[in-house]
Amino acid sequence: MPINESATKARDIITSYNGSKLRIMEVCGTHTHEIFKLGIRRLLPDSIELISGPGCPVCVTPISYIDEAVMLALDKHVTITTFGDLIRVPGTEMSLAGARSKGAKVNVVYSPLDSLEYAKKHPDEQVVFLAVGFETTTPGSVISVREAQRTGVQNFSILTANKTMFNAYLVLKGSADAFLYPGHVSTMTGMADYYRLRDEYGISGVVAGFTGSEVLVALAAIIKKVEEGEPFALNCYPAVVTEEGSPTARKLVDSLMEPCDSEWRGLGVIKNSGLKLRSEYSEYDARIKFDLPELEGTPNPACRCGEVLLGKFKPYDCKVFGKGCTPEHPIGACMVSGEGACSAFYKYGGDIWNR
Repeated sequence: MPINESATKARDIITSYNGSKLRIMEVCGTHTHEIFKLGIRRLLPDSIELISGPGCPVCVTPISYIDEAVMLALDKHVTITTFGDLIRVPGTEMSLAGARSKGAKVNVVYSPLDSLEYAKKHPDEQVVFLAVGFETTTPGSVISVREAQRTGVQNFSILTANKTMFNAYLVLKGSADAFLYPGHVSTMTGMADYYRLRDEYGISGVVAGFTGSEVLVALAAIIKKVEEGEPFALNCYPAVVTEEGSPTARKLVDSLMEPCDSEWRGLGVIKNSGLKLRSEYSEYDARIKFDLPELEGTPNPACRCGEVLLGKFKPYDCKVFGKGCTPEHPIGACMVSGEGACSAFYKYGGDIWNR
């Protein structure tokens, strides 16, 4: 069936839905933004509720991680290299932007290998890359560590906050009737995790792409499968996501990293949902290399990012949303990140949150 014809049929299924209340969580922050930008929310009948979930890696990174990075920058005099979104995420006392204003070296890079190249060119500096992300970005961090070891670079390490999604879905069970699974993560994992969530835990969802037609088809598929009354797992992004995913990438990650418990903003500590470097690569683990103490971040009491990430709050339910908390002056990570739910609601959802 041609794409336009599929999208038209999907739109008809969505707009004509008159069943019981259906809650769908779009886990991926990119989906949240695209759904807003494409006007898909305006198509939905009142009986369908979209919930923005914890699929923004910057948003779920805990405050304590920012505090660790600030400590490295200011107290350990390390050069921090990071993707841009992390720089303005508030820590307990300050963000990395605040640390930079106090003289810390904080550089934006576009990949972990860029960070490694910087370390090679500045052998007099200790360089730490902030390794934040899900299954999609973790292989890049692993490759940088492997390359550092291969080339004998001693002034490079990573501060890990790498996360995996499977156990987060178990924590989120009951938050929605079905999940819109992230397409890019699924290119790594394949479909096996989703079949297991369906068969062992009764959790339903559909893998979706990011164009308007792909999102519409995925939402329509959820509606049709929910009406059948059985748990389901479907791949509506077969042009990119295969059954097996990327075994090569997973094998690479497994060879250098192992599971660990990990703290998620809003969700707390989730068992075996994080990744850390194996002991044979500990010289590239910034926590070990610089003997960092265990920190416990203190959130701003006005920020409700945790509830937003759990789907318990809409961004506009937060008292500071759009007032004290804006993209120019963010109080929480969900307003900072380009994938954050608060930034999406602020940028695209004015007619929704002002009504």
